[in-house]
Amino acid sequence: MSAEMIKELRARTGAGVVDCKKALAESANDIDAAADWLRKKGIATAAKKSGRIAAEGIVGHYIHGGGRIGVLVEVNCETDFVAINEGFQALVRDIAMHIASEKPLYVNKDEVPQADFEAEKEIQVARAMNEGKPRNIAEKMVEGRMRKWLEEVVLLEQKFIKDDSKTVGDLITEAVAKIGEHIKIRRFTRYEVGEGLEKRSTDFAAEVAAQLGSN
Repeated sequence: MSAEMIKELRARTGAGVVDCKKALAESANDIDAAADWLRKKGIATAAKKSGRIAAEGIVGHYIHGGGRIGVLVEVNCETDFVAINEGFQALVRDIAMHIASEKPLYVNKDEVPQADFEAEKEIQVARAMNEGKPRNIAEKMVEGRMRKWLEEVVLLEQKFIKDDSKTVGDLITEAVAKIGEHIKIRRFTRYEVGEGLEKRSTDFAAEVAAQLGSN
């Protein structure tokens, strides 16, 4: 496949470079077939709608474990009609449930602070060097590890909990194709009882012995 083919396919469908490359690979470099492939996957539809304003929507929630874990997530759409649609609300519930289970830190890759990215990269470089690799080799090795890290901490990059053959980003793309509006996960908050607090650790036998000794 050539750069010109990718450029033409992007112009026709609005899809991103990675999706266009995949579509061409799946279609033996046939641009018409690749465009059809993108439409069938809902990617072309989602790309065309991605620039539209999504200012309606709902704040969904999910509570798990008798109230030990709770999630609030804002998912936007274009109209209040879609916001009250049962399918859209089910989508939001699924996203909230996924967040409760998988603990993402960011909605998308653009939200990852550069400082956080560089800190994690340095950790991965140090790991590779501890495995005996020189720094220049270690820095090349961590590219794959950083991609994996992003797949672990970024919501849209995570495998969807109900179907690990797709990511949460794929789930949104499919919903856009089905519902017909631009849909965007704007923000979320996840709470877990005791998270971030120092937990008391007690050696029960030692505590009893101490009490007996003081009598």
